[in-house]
Amino acid sequence: MRPTWQPPQDYRSRPVAILGAGVLGRRVGCIWASAGYSVRLRDPSEQQRADAITYIRENVEAYSAKTGKTPGPFEAVEDMKEAVENAWLVIEAVPEKIELKTATFAELETAAPQDCILASNSSSYKSSEMISKVNDQTKSRILNMHYYMPPQCMIVELMTDGYTSPEIFPFMVERSREAATLPYVARKESTGFIFNRLWAAVKREILTIIADGVSVPEEIDSMWLEMFIKGETIPCRMMDKIGLDTVAFIENHYVHERGLSPENTVDFLKTNYLDQGKLGDKCSQGGLYAPDDKPTTAADPLKQAELLVLDVGLSASTPNTTSGQILKLTTDGKSYEAILTDQALPDGLAVDQTCGRMFWTCMGVPGKPDGAVYSAKLDGSDITTLVEPGVVNTPKQLSMDHQAQKIYFCDREGCRVYRCSFDGSDLEVLVDNIGDDLTSQETIHDWCVGVTVSPALGKFYWTQKGSPKGGNGRIFCANIVTPEGQSMSSRNDVQCILSGLPEPIDLEIEEDTRTLYWTDRGEIPWGNSLNKTSLNEAGLLLSVDTSRDHEILTRGLNEAIGLKLDVPNSHIYLTDLGGSVYRCNLDGTHKERIFSEDQRAFTGIALLKS
Repeated sequence: MRPTWQPPQDYRSRPVAILGAGVLGRRVGCIWASAGYSVRLRDPSEQQRADAITYIRENVEAYSAKTGKTPGPFEAVEDMKEAVENAWLVIEAVPEKIELKTATFAELETAAPQDCILASNSSSYKSSEMISKVNDQTKSRILNMHYYMPPQCMIVELMTDGYTSPEIFPFMVERSREAATLPYVARKESTGFIFNRLWAAVKREILTIIADGVSVPEEIDSMWLEMFIKGETIPCRMMDKIGLDTVAFIENHYVHERGLSPENTVDFLKTNYLDQGKLGDKCSQGGLYAPDDKPTTAADPLKQAELLVLDVGLSASTPNTTSGQILKLTTDGKSYEAILTDQALPDGLAVDQTCGRMFWTCMGVPGKPDGAVYSAKLDGSDITTLVEPGVVNTPKQLSMDHQAQKIYFCDREGCRVYRCSFDGSDLEVLVDNIGDDLTSQETIHDWCVGVTVSPALGKFYWTQKGSPKGGNGRIFCANIVTPEGQSMSSRNDVQCILSGLPEPIDLEIEEDTRTLYWTDRGEIPWGNSLNKTSLNEAGLLLSVDTSRDHEILTRGLNEAIGLKLDVPNSHIYLTDLGGSVYRCNLDGTHKERIFSEDQRAFTGIALLKS
């Protein structure tokens, strides 16, 4: 019986060794140094070693902004044995020559510690092609660990060599996340791993289109931008939306026209999906995605887009603390329906279309610590309590890190910022302004209201609105990862990036342009407005040519609360307590009221993408 694999002993105090200090090797070294690990780079070239040290020295602080750790020490050496001495992880990034890689692993078998994990960063060779000169025990510690080009792309793909101990993968997934990378595990050996196989097919067909004279590079790139980037189209979801029977029909035409094999396309779909009635979004059996994972709004791509909007219930004909509703509203404002009623002052709202669920906060009865957080399918069914009433005080805006499957929300009277998983587990306090002292009238200065998160910048942002119409509102930020050894009430990475605001409420960030947007329900002339400011690469305020450090995009709202960016369509949606939903351009122009009803008071808002 094979013994269970155990993690390297004391790995946190042992170095990570990178073999090869070239363009990619030095970036991989910077990743691990930013997570607080000691890093040794090995390269026979003195110039490469010097350049690698310079790169890490100049960039490790920026990388560490995403990990929240104090950077670890780093050095570059010439000798292999010195580099891997006592290492818990060795990543080879030597030139793409199979003979050299095979010889490297043979040398590592004797030079590296016997519990050391040995990885190849190769982009073209499977690690199984490099292990002919090592024994079976060593083979169980070897895997592919392929990085792309940090820091622009922080993805790493992990893949077995055919013998790798299965327990290594969850361990390395956690260590990779610790270093602020996004790990993906290939289920089996595959030349090109996951993404490179996808990219190989795309570039092959693009070159064929150009060679056939069907189109030109500029038009192809333009169509890709509109369809897949601006349109946020993802391939497996798109096939389910189109219908797998239609996909098979189209592919069958290519099979006959080009003389292709149907084995992995038409035949695969027929055997595994079509014959079982799994046709995609149009049937209850699902398709590539299981039916429970399918967004309930997925339908005809030409269907009118929709919004989810929270009515807090305080302007209802018979207002009470449980008359809140969640409305589904078309973006032209012409039709709506209540999909959930009897909510206890709902305030924050967000949607994850991949899992097909919405998440919202309910403030509960004012003055009582009975706030709660819930989730449900997008049609309002399958309601799940994530944070029970009584755990938090007055939860407000809710924001999501979709990749990490984490929810962030502020607790107003609790003066805290929280985070938990999509299922409500791992609830943690990220920021605590006042501890257990909730009685002082001074705490209103520390009320936390709006929150948004930027995985790309490694930070989350929140508003502290101050007293009503008081003009002492502020916006803060902190690292997603709490600095090592620090607590929610004493962390030293909290920074106030804006102050003296009328009364800032909800926040949202556009990561590509590093633009932070927020609503303000304070007094005129600066309140009841939509605002924005620009951030630098570190996620802090970028100096602008205005005396106020931010730009007011539009005004004239009636107790402004919610906002939702629709970047592909260059729109922003806004709500107010006056019962109106608005739409404007990203620059604040062409503001229009798309829905209004006197007996409504709107808070959170989310966009349902067709």
